[in-house]
Order: sequence, then structure tokens, then C-alpha cells
Amino acid sequence: LIEEHSLRIDESALTGESVAVDKSIQALKGDELSLGDRVNMAYKSTLVTNGRGLGVVVATAMKTEIGKIALLLQEEELDTPLKKRMSVFAKQLSYVILLICLVLFEVGIIRGEAPLQMLLLSISLAVAAIPEALPALITIALAKGAKRLVRKNALIRKLPAVETLGSVSFICSDKTGTLTLNKMKVVEVYEANQVPFEPLASPLFMAMTLNHDVKQDDAQMLLGDPTEIALVEKAISQLTLETYENISNKYRRVAELPFDSDRKCMTTVHPFGAQKLVITKGATESILQILEANEDKLAIEKQSVQWASRGLRVLAFAYKIIDELPSSLSSLTLENNMQFAGVVGMIDPPREAVKKAILECKKAGIKPVMITGDHPATAKAIAEEIGILENNDFVLTGGELQALSDKAFGAQVEQTSVYARVSPAQKLRIVKALQQRGHFVAMTGDGVNDAPSLKAANIGIAMGINGTDVSKEAAHMILLDDNFATIVKAVKEGRRIYDNIRKFVKYIMTCNSAEIWTIFLAPLCGLPIPLLPVHILWINLVTDGLPGLALASEKAERDVMHRAPRPASESLFADGINYHIVWVGLLMAGLTLGTQWWAIYDQNAHWQTMVFTVLSLSQLGHALAIRSAKSFLFQQGIFSNIPLIGAITLTVFLQLGVIYIPFMNRIFKTQPLSLNELLICIGVSAVLFHAVEFEKWVKSKK
Repeated sequence: LIEEHSLRIDESALTGESVAVDKSIQALKGDELSLGDRVNMAYKSTLVTNGRGLGVVVATAMKTEIGKIALLLQEEELDTPLKKRMSVFAKQLSYVILLICLVLFEVGIIRGEAPLQMLLLSISLAVAAIPEALPALITIALAKGAKRLVRKNALIRKLPAVETLGSVSFICSDKTGTLTLNKMKVVEVYEANQVPFEPLASPLFMAMTLNHDVKQDDAQMLLGDPTEIALVEKAISQLTLETYENISNKYRRVAELPFDSDRKCMTTVHPFGAQKLVITKGATESILQILEANEDKLAIEKQSVQWASRGLRVLAFAYKIIDELPSSLSSLTLENNMQFAGVVGMIDPPREAVKKAILECKKAGIKPVMITGDHPATAKAIAEEIGILENNDFVLTGGELQALSDKAFGAQVEQTSVYARVSPAQKLRIVKALQQRGHFVAMTGDGVNDAPSLKAANIGIAMGINGTDVSKEAAHMILLDDNFATIVKAVKEGRRIYDNIRKFVKYIMTCNSAEIWTIFLAPLCGLPIPLLPVHILWINLVTDGLPGLALASEKAERDVMHRAPRPASESLFADGINYHIVWVGLLMAGLTLGTQWWAIYDQNAHWQTMVFTVLSLSQLGHALAIRSAKSFLFQQGIFSNIPLIGAITLTVFLQLGVIYIPFMNRIFKTQPLSLNELLICIGVSAVLFHAVEFEKWVKSKK
């Protein structure tokens, strides 16, 4: 800029700072000034809110700040943890199943079985062993999770993001509008001890009532500068709306000197009987210069500095009463020999639910971080108030971050809780530094400047109310209420969904391993092939599918938000799931083969139907037992997951239909069981349920 006249520019699209910046043509000191501190520059895609100016173009197109953001957006997105885990799982499972089917086919041929029969059996076993329902079950679980999240004001744009939420270890949040209300509020008042002009209206509240440009629309909403709206709201709360309106009507403005960035103050003139009331509002240093000599300027300055150090925005008021207006209205003729009215401190206050949400994050092992374009003092004050900033944490400005090497920054990135005055490229650098240390990062933002970091984060979260279209397009999730507490709710839902995915992986793989062991071990034990291909396919279709799908409706574990996030490198089968799959699969196969051996030894002609029934019912008992990894079924409540109870009930009736309906007997080669045979099958199947419940008891003792 080479010329400016009261020029103010809204740079929130680039910096995220909601307050318009007063521009200057003075040279600035410092080599690495952040965007918010370059007050002698004007940028493409920002909005002039006041005044006029003249400047020289120094960059165009992709070399502008908005162009640099466009370049940063060209980075590729990362795979979600679930995608990575499922990819590894699919490859490993394919090799194991192929090997088992080849061995089974060879053993059958060596035993003299018919090649076609063994080929069909091997193919059926491969179909049964491969959990082809798993992609559908995962998609349905994620979709149901997304539906639940919408009710909690979180809109999912990319379905895998639902599960990614459960792995988040850092939440990098914007301050304005997310942690705070994005609305200025007067929180401190210091006024001169003087006689009120009107009942209840001291000189300070008189000044706050009259010296502003705020208007009311038809719906009684206040319109104008956020700072002035905060002053008016404070005046109304102090005086009542009726008194405020009476004073406004009685002392209507007759003259004014508008705000000027050089003077840093605004003056209005009002009738005061036969005299005139002059009121000036502005920065404390500007007001101190125009006060009478007898005012206690040191006390006023001390109070202002104290509030400013807490991150408050401070405004001072002064007034005087004159007999008549000077012939020439100017700052020299009006703004002098004034009396002190008071100072106020205001801030964009934190949201009510944020403190609790921050505490819940920390209990869950998630570190919340504030990244803002605001002044460091303001950011630090808010961070301390809501609990983000603790004793050993760092506060970094954009300039300090720029001076750090990647190695030096990497050494302290995990201990830094507040970043102030940062650029879009620096936000991206923060995200990548955390990811390089194995963290899953959630990043919130609302402006164009946030889009690169939203896209690069493991989960980008855009603001639904104040967010730009660019930020929403780059994000994985949109907050419909712009509230940080909603992110914590979404993290809890993400953890629940991942737990449920692990439950039906555990369920399906255990059942499939039981089928594999049953078919594989029977010939080695000298028993005939226990199941026909049609039996395996029925179990795979009905017994695996319906209960597995219902497990997606399981409620969150009690400790879901009191445990650390899962490491990025952790397997889908961690926490002993792999051992559970093996030993429970072997037990289920053992119960099935034991039933087969006993029935054949007892010369029971229905032995194959009994084997088929025991394997089916054992899997249903397993579904009930693995609803929780820690709590027993009766502690949870049998009917706390109605969809699962419904799925098991339906599956039992379908299984009974296969056993007792004549035309089903012909299709599935089954025979009706006697009551004693059916009770034996139910009793043997119940052993598995109690064994898995006993496993929980053993773990609890450890």
C-alpha cells in the first residue's frame, strides 16, 4: 500500500482472524512477519470493510497468498487406518485359505474320496472361509454411524472418516467460532467514580449507549461491527432495553468524527439541554492523550495493560460538556481536555461445553491443540481458560515456527498446545510433523486458508455455519453447529464403530475358522466329511450374516473414552483377537466333531443333521458372548441390543425350518431330529457360550 484513508480489510479468508485489520503505509520491521502482521499489504480474496487506498501489485495468480493455498491443495489424500488394516488382512487371509483348500483337496484324494466331491467341498470351504459379507457389514456399520453422527450435528462427507475418528490422537482446532462463540463480549468494566447523567446511567454506560453505529433490524437483531455490538449488549444488560432506548432517543447524535486509523478513536456529539455532550471512544493510548491533566492516567494505563496481557481487547471512553459546537469540527477542536469515563475489556468467550470436551479429550488420550490467526496473548488466554494449555506446554507464533528447522520443530511439536499468527503453509507443516511421529490428526477450519491442512489431515473437519465452500469441499466431516464438543462426540462414535467392526471380524473369522477346522480335522480323525457344501453355504449365508450385521448396533463400551487411541500400526487382531479366533474356533470344531463321533458311535442316522445344528447354534452363542470384551452378557442386559436378539431369533427359526420342513429336508439333505436330539445339540452348543464368558472372567482376574 502506498496510500490509505481509514482503510480496514477483512482478511479472515487468509488468516482466520474475524476482526478487520487497520491498514498502514508505514514500513515494517522484521524479516518473517506473519500474514496477520503485514498491515501495509492488501491481498487478493480479502474484503475492504472501510475506507479506501492505493497500492502497487507485487504478485499475481499462483504467486498470491490465495494462489499458494491452491498449490497446497494439490496434495494427495491419505488412506484411512481401516483401509490399511483391511488391505493387509485381505492379502494374508487369501494366502492362508488357498493353502488350506489345497491341503484339504490333496488329503481327500489320498483317502480315496471322489475328486469332484472334494473339489466342491474345497470350493465351498473357500467360500465359507472368505468373509465376503465383511465389506458389506463394514459399509453398513459406517453408514449407520454416519446417520447417528448427523443427529449429533456432525455430517460425514467421506464414509471411512467415521472409523478414522476413533484413531485420532491429536485434534488441531481453530479458535474463533469452534472453541469460542465467534462473538465479542464485554467481560471487564473499570469506570470513573462520577455522578450519573441519567438514573442508572453513569458516564461510561451513557457513552456505550450513544457512541456507536449499531442498528436494529425488523427482528430486533443488532447489526454492525462485532466490537460495537458487544458494547451495546453490555449497555442493554446494565440499563434494561427500555432505558437504553429512552437514552438513545433523547440524546440523538448531531455531529461526529468517524473512526480514523491514525487517531484510533471515534467521537460523537449529542444535545445536552442547552449544551452539547461530546463522547470519544478509542484505544487507551489515544484516549490518554486527550484527557485533562488532573486525570489519574497511570491507573488507567495500568488497568488497560493488565487486561491486554490476558488477551482482552481494551477500549477507553472519555467525555466533556461544551456550551456550543466549534465552527470547525476536527480532532483538534473536539478531542481535548476531556474527562475519563471508563475502560472496558472484551473477548470472544469460549463455548460453554468446550471445557468439559477438552477434559474428555485428555481422558481419552487425545491432545487438543489450538491453531489460530489471532494475537498470541488472546490465544494463550483462551487456551488457559479452557484447559488446552498446561504448565509444560509450548506456545509458538508463526514467526517462531518459521525460524525452527524441521528437526527442531519435530522435537517439540508433541508438546506444543497453542499456535498463533500462523500461515496456511505452517498449518500444513504442523499436520505433517505430527503424522511423521505416528499420530492421527483431526484438523478443524472454516476459511480458504484452512483447506490445505484439512485435506492433508487424517480427518479434516469443516465448519457448517461459518465455513467456506472451499473448506467444506476439502474436509471429511462438517460440523453443523461449529462446536468443538461435537468433535468429541464424533470421536466417541468412531471408537464405538471400530470396536463393533472388530467384534464382527472376530465373530465371522472365529466361525469361519471353526468350519475350516471341522472339515480339515474330520478326515485326520478318521471321521467322514461332516458337512455337505450346501450346509457350509447355509451357515455362511444365514448364521454369519444376520448376527454379524446386528453387532454393528452394539452400544459403546463403558471405558471407550478412557483409553488411549489405537496406534496406527496396530493390527485388526490386536488385544488377543487372533488367539481368540484360534482357540474358540478349535473348541467349536471340537464340539462339532465330538457330536459327530458320539452320534456315529451311537449309530444315530441323524448324525449329519446334528453336526450341522451344533455348528450353527454354537455360532449364535458366540455372537451373544462377544458383545463385550469385558462385561458379561447378563451385566450388559440380554435385550440391550434388540437387533442382535432379533437376528438370533430369526436365525434359530430358519435353522429349525431346515430341520423340520419336508421340502427343506430335500434341499439340505437333513432329517427331522427328535426332541432329545435337539436338546443335546442345544446343550453342546451352550458350552461354547459359557467358555467365552469364562475367558472374560480369567481376563478380569489378570
